[in-house]
Amino acid sequence: MEGLARVLVASNRGPISYTLAGGELQSRRGGGGVVSGLSAIESDGDSLWVCAALGEGDREAVRRGVGEPGSRMLAIDQDVFHAAYNDIANSVLWFVHHMLYQTPLEPVFDEEFRGRWASYEAYNAAFADALAESAAPGAAVLVQDYHLVLVPAMLRERRPDLRIGHFSHTPWAPPDYFRLLPDDIAAAVLEGILGADRAAFLTRRWADSFAACCVDVLGAELSADGHAVTHRGRTTRLGVHGLGADADFLRERAGRDDVLERMAALRAETGPGRKLVVRVDRTELSKNIVRGLLAYRRLLQERPGWRSRVVHVAFAYPSRQDLAVYRDYTAEVSRVAAEINEEFGTPNWQPVLLKVDDDFARSLAAYRLADVALVNPIRDGMNLVAKEMPVVSDNGVALVLSREAGACAELGEDAIVVNPYDVSQTAEALNTALTLPDAERADRTKRLAAAATALPPTRWFLDQLAALE
Repeated sequence: MEGLARVLVASNRGPISYTLAGGELQSRRGGGGVVSGLSAIESDGDSLWVCAALGEGDREAVRRGVGEPGSRMLAIDQDVFHAAYNDIANSVLWFVHHMLYQTPLEPVFDEEFRGRWASYEAYNAAFADALAESAAPGAAVLVQDYHLVLVPAMLRERRPDLRIGHFSHTPWAPPDYFRLLPDDIAAAVLEGILGADRAAFLTRRWADSFAACCVDVLGAELSADGHAVTHRGRTTRLGVHGLGADADFLRERAGRDDVLERMAALRAETGPGRKLVVRVDRTELSKNIVRGLLAYRRLLQERPGWRSRVVHVAFAYPSRQDLAVYRDYTAEVSRVAAEINEEFGTPNWQPVLLKVDDDFARSLAAYRLADVALVNPIRDGMNLVAKEMPVVSDNGVALVLSREAGACAELGEDAIVVNPYDVSQTAEALNTALTLPDAERADRTKRLAAAATALPPTRWFLDQLAALE
């Protein structure tokens, strides 16, 4: 049918964002795997990306009827959006999958929570309605992430002819932790995703956790190979697609003049000849930045020979600052960094160089200069920083990597793997990384870069599309 899309993507954040400047709308195209993947097929004008209007600029664009070809932005009621996005997606589902709750005190699932959950249902229904209206008969729909777990089942009811996939970019909680959710909500989350023909994950570990939850919570049946779940007569296949780094983009971007300028500035700030332990993260609770700083402090305490010879370059870009717990965490990162500088700093040496203003060119500069990459999340669906640093490293980088990062499944053999809660072990790993012989570090970096780029973003997306055929 004319005007209907054959391939559709649904996600909270879309490929385009708008800002208002002096009454004029300005658009900016984002990056990432889904953007790269969809661009590979959108030239035929037969694809559509459905997303939410996130800010005032986006909402004004919807009011004015402004939009990019191949994109449909939904202006969902602001109170509904806030409750769905902040109060459920980011404060409940994210916390469950990353196992972040302080369980003696939280969560508390009461009537207020039920009201917020109703908003989450309404938010998902708005997406299901838009997809149902916009999809050609038999179209393929790829639904993204924890914001939209109810969409596959809702869309299945509206349009049983569609081929539907869901992709989870987060970890998946094991059954005992997932069952913190009220029983009916836990079932709704699982049954929502099981409305898809195919549910895909970043690692086999997360796919297996999802399957275990389906068996435990729903009494679903698991296929003999563990690659399909059957519930109420419908079978959903499970897939794994380990999103890789975009090597061509990263290497080209890392060679531009603005990156070279920031390399010179970073080297001037850290001092000549010093080794650099680099981390680049959002101040997201799961990223474990504070324990990384504590491990670095322990390194300086236990191995004083490193004093004045190493700098911890910590780029911690504020995230979700509309949530109090994130503001508190960001403040704690700054406090601990300042403590370390106060305890060990000298007139000629600042042990921690903390930057909180987001600067992609500066991040790439740090990637190129890093001797050690510190990636120690409590829990992470993948972690692309662990994959990106070896790709653009100038002289080879030793990767200290949490075993709880999805990337560990692919990179663990050539990384120095740590328990993210064990500060003493992480300190020892930093020492090992700093003392790794140059030849071994170079060899490891080559193997890390090869593994990190095995499934580049475009192929990652197209593989999922092909698997729906």
